[in-house]
Amino acid sequence: MTNEKGSLSINSENILPIIKKWLYSDSDIFVRELVSNGVDAITKLKKLVDLGETENIPENEEYFINVTLDRDNKTITFEDNGIGMTADEIKTYINEIAFSGANAFLEKYKDKMDKNNEIIGHFGLGFYSSFMAADKVTIDSKSYIEGSQAAFWSCEGGIEFEMTESEKQTRGTVITLYIGEGGKDFLESYKLRNILTKYCGFVPVNIYFESLKTEEEKKQEEKDRKKREKEQEKERKEKAKEKAKAKAKAEKDGDVIDIIDEDEPDSADGTEAETTESAEAEAKEPERKPVNDISPLWVKKPSECTDEEYKEFYHKVFMDFGDPLFWIHLNMDYPFRLKGILYFPKLKHELESIEGQVKLYNNQVFIADNIKEVIPEFLLLLKGTLDCPDLPLNVSRSFLQNDGYVTKMSGYITKKVADKLNSLFKKDREKYNSYWEDINPFIKYGCIKERTFYDKIKDSIIYKTINDEYVTLADYLEKAKEKHENTVFYVSNEQQQAQYIKLFKDFGMDAVVLTANLDNPFISYLESYDYNVKFNRIDSDISDFLKEKGEENEETGNADLDTLFREKLGNEKLNIRSEALKADSVSAIILLPEHSRRMQEMSKMFGQSMPGMMGPSEETLVLNTNNSLVKTLLSIKDDENRSNDVTLICEQIYDLAMMSHRPLEVDAMNKFIERSNKILERIAAH
Repeated sequence: MTNEKGSLSINSENILPIIKKWLYSDSDIFVRELVSNGVDAITKLKKLVDLGETENIPENEEYFINVTLDRDNKTITFEDNGIGMTADEIKTYINEIAFSGANAFLEKYKDKMDKNNEIIGHFGLGFYSSFMAADKVTIDSKSYIEGSQAAFWSCEGGIEFEMTESEKQTRGTVITLYIGEGGKDFLESYKLRNILTKYCGFVPVNIYFESLKTEEEKKQEEKDRKKREKEQEKERKEKAKEKAKAKAKAEKDGDVIDIIDEDEPDSADGTEAETTESAEAEAKEPERKPVNDISPLWVKKPSECTDEEYKEFYHKVFMDFGDPLFWIHLNMDYPFRLKGILYFPKLKHELESIEGQVKLYNNQVFIADNIKEVIPEFLLLLKGTLDCPDLPLNVSRSFLQNDGYVTKMSGYITKKVADKLNSLFKKDREKYNSYWEDINPFIKYGCIKERTFYDKIKDSIIYKTINDEYVTLADYLEKAKEKHENTVFYVSNEQQQAQYIKLFKDFGMDAVVLTANLDNPFISYLESYDYNVKFNRIDSDISDFLKEKGEENEETGNADLDTLFREKLGNEKLNIRSEALKADSVSAIILLPEHSRRMQEMSKMFGQSMPGMMGPSEETLVLNTNNSLVKTLLSIKDDENRSNDVTLICEQIYDLAMMSHRPLEVDAMNKFIERSNKILERIAAH
């Protein structure tokens, strides 16, 4: 082959400046692409061996990818012992940008290969991602073909290349990147290693990383070595002196001693042996360890994995030292290939605080985190790894085409998650209940986002009650049908609504606990699905079951009480009504219709009022005519000497009722405290 120069043949408009600036979203992607190309080259060679297309490959061949960082020369080298390339193949796969070597290989051997080929990719355009970090790139390659001439290719970042014969004797490819100013960060050893681990931590070929010592480091290392030798020599001489002194003393005292030849090495105390071992240890090559795991847990069958292995893999991949609650191992070969593990971590209850992480791989090569086109959005609250070899990737592999295949895959994942939850609900209800506080935000969010998920999981949705029980919606409605049919009472703040909870408990009623921000949209979703079921907060209405039977409770209430409270509270528009409640210890409660409360909360959520939708406050003060304090109030309301007492009592009853409904405003709280102190002072005075 003669020396050859020329211009790259551009088969698309993606010339190098566009590749460098726009084609790849992350500048470190070149590491993934070049390692992937090496994996491709090795996979192709192994396939040819399996097909009997080559006979000069040893049976025990160890395949590898070496990544070497040379900081002095500002180069990063990627070496593989795969299929290699001839000069003609370099012309085809490298010089003609956007031509896929993988596609050509598959086309050539399509009749001899099964559907489970594992060629990652797009050798050609992916290779050119190297110019995102390098000003110059060289390729030194020798094909597996017997007698083929090795070829050397070089390009300095434009579209001009140079190709010559090479002296390379071994099969495979060496790609060297001469890092430019824009890629100098990649010359840091720890950063390059982290990038390799991030993208290639599970590729199916061993990757070895080496950072060559700089001249400065070599000099320092030699300096340190000489210093150690000097210290060891000094220590040896001091020990020899001590022995000589001990020998002389023994001779003087007439003790029997061994005769030691001063010319022999002194190894009685192991000093010489230690020095020799230390020298041998320094001279010995350290054992090479790959930076990746070629057999991640998801490639194994679920039956081959132990609980401890699942937990260990979780800790390793997600740097989460807590154990997951449980997991789902996906293993599917038809109609598409999909393997992976989804973990249910211990979640925080507030949805905005949840940080899930589902890592997407293509043939064990990392693509990206949390790709919504493949992974249903609600599953992104989980943590996991999904390996999808058949994904339709665009040229940079960073984004997916949203087609029917992806939709089917998303549906399959949703079904498997629902099946796992339903199985746990039916077979181990106690454990399922114990998980509920952690998994319910995920399940509720999933129901809202995916109707199909709700349809599959709805019978396994449970609710914690104020009696610390876990019930399904059907269970709750069946138990309560004689007291409030098709109505679900709920609590949004157990501390704030403690008085209402006590009222319910005292008279054998139940309510479910819904305290998360997500619960409001969730119950609205349920109501839209089942028009016969309504959710009312515990302070939205009074069940007839809590009222005394036979009592006449007109909507306007007791006119005297109405007038008295409006006058003493200075609020003529206050909604008041009187009821004879079974609980005579309760003086008054505040009610706010469910619809009005939801509209108010929606308005707050968007940080603005909603004109035309919200009128005056619809809160109603319900006075309990069975309460002794309310009865006393009626008896003294006309006593002029007790006018101040009546005012204090009215204000105190109102604030106490309001405090069980919602927090008091600052001024109202200050007045409540001052009034409480005044009442205590009057009691003490008597």
